[in-house]
Amino acid sequence: MSAEPRTLLLGAAPVRPADVALAAIDPAFQVELNQEVLILMGRSRHIVELTAASGKRVYGLNTLLGSGRDTAVEEKSLLAYQVQVVRYHNSGVGSYLDRAGARALILARLVGFSRGGSGVRPETAGFYAEMLNRDIFPAIPREGSVGSSDLTQLAAVAAVALGEGTAFHADGTLIPGAKALADAGLQPLVLAPGEALALVSANAYSVGVGTLALVRLQHLAALADVALSLSLETIARYDDGGNLSPFSPAIQAAKAIDGQRESASAVRHLLRGGWLEDVRPEVSVQDALSFRAAPQTHGAFRSLVTQFDAALEVELNGRSDNPLVDVESGQMVSGGNFQPMQLAFAIEGLRLALAHVGISSERRIAKLYPPQRVIRARHLQAAASGDGLAQEELPGLLWYSAAGLLAELKFLAAPATLGAPTLSADVEDHSTLAPLALQQLEKSLEAAEKLLVIEALTASYLLLEAGAAQPLGKGTGAVVGRLADVLADRPPAPDLVERARAELRDVIDREFAGTGEAW
Repeated sequence: MSAEPRTLLLGAAPVRPADVALAAIDPAFQVELNQEVLILMGRSRHIVELTAASGKRVYGLNTLLGSGRDTAVEEKSLLAYQVQVVRYHNSGVGSYLDRAGARALILARLVGFSRGGSGVRPETAGFYAEMLNRDIFPAIPREGSVGSSDLTQLAAVAAVALGEGTAFHADGTLIPGAKALADAGLQPLVLAPGEALALVSANAYSVGVGTLALVRLQHLAALADVALSLSLETIARYDDGGNLSPFSPAIQAAKAIDGQRESASAVRHLLRGGWLEDVRPEVSVQDALSFRAAPQTHGAFRSLVTQFDAALEVELNGRSDNPLVDVESGQMVSGGNFQPMQLAFAIEGLRLALAHVGISSERRIAKLYPPQRVIRARHLQAAASGDGLAQEELPGLLWYSAAGLLAELKFLAAPATLGAPTLSADVEDHSTLAPLALQQLEKSLEAAEKLLVIEALTASYLLLEAGAAQPLGKGTGAVVGRLADVLADRPPAPDLVERARAELRDVIDREFAGTGEAW
């Protein structure tokens, strides 16, 4: 018997980025608007209608957009103008968002509607909820926003809502938006004055897809500590390294950085019950900085992930509309809340932090490889004696791949937000380029995860070669056990990394989630 679909109820309480990501990833997730926000949206819409009836000139309600901001739109043309706005902005290019990305974008905009700043009718917000609930999947081009509202991506959604544009059928083919609505039992939406701008004027791509990146970043923070812990086990066996004093509570208490403390706690948790917990007289006084200062590097990264989470929550629950419908004063006010600078800066910092995490990982990998040369020598001696050359489970040049991935991470760390040109007759003379920064972050995440997987594979291989003379930590032992099966199959390097990545994702989610403050 199938489980009941889960529901995200949108009310006055803040919505967490994790909730958006969860509802976006699962297409069976339902979304509802409670009575409180329906009333708020009704009050907001009433202000729009009163303003329109007053004849007061308001941007996008009864004027053109951009450089045409002071040109009035005649009342008789207002309804046709709504369609024109959507068609004009539906001009994105590039590959399409996947289903989770599209759902995250729609949901982020729906949350924005529920805050009461957009002035859309409750039934318009309800239509967007039904698009999610009936799993309508608009074809949303990834490129086209400069980060002063994600106009082109949101227009692609609005076009489908109007019965235009394109969407994906269940079989993955593109179909007209009108057919997607009909198949889902919906009639095209007819927009009221001012709603077209409200549908497209928000940062729902950067915020919505950003919540999905947040989930990956949180996983990667755990993966970095897993890989580090495995490397500590390895250098302890081959080079008398693995000094755990830098991870001690005393060291972490000496500096009030939560992320650093959490990273060190995670490493201690992974190594608990293993031989590294015992003080060894032969252990090196100090390991290399890529080991010894890893809590500082990983901790700073964790802190930035926390800041990113906070920035997403601010944008998600804020009223970024322009003009803003201020229910309290009963006014429509022009402003610049569509400029998500705090979010853009957070994304920029994360790519730089990922490069530093990658530098430490690649240096640890390089230090793990010399013992493998000893293993090769042993194989060659066996071959010379007539026993043949044993097959190696780990491709010998994975550290070259690690070096290449690190070079990519360093390249991707360059600023993305400084490159926007001026637009619309120099009226729009500053942009955040948050979408570009986010797309670069997605690439950085991909490279960093592969790099850390290579570190975990390399350490696990060497630990398996060393045998079980000393007990591994309970956490590291569980990881090595999972990767042992992958290594034993001796797949080609691309398959090896992908299979190991899947195993590591699973073992982190299943075996370490909820086992300590850092997990």
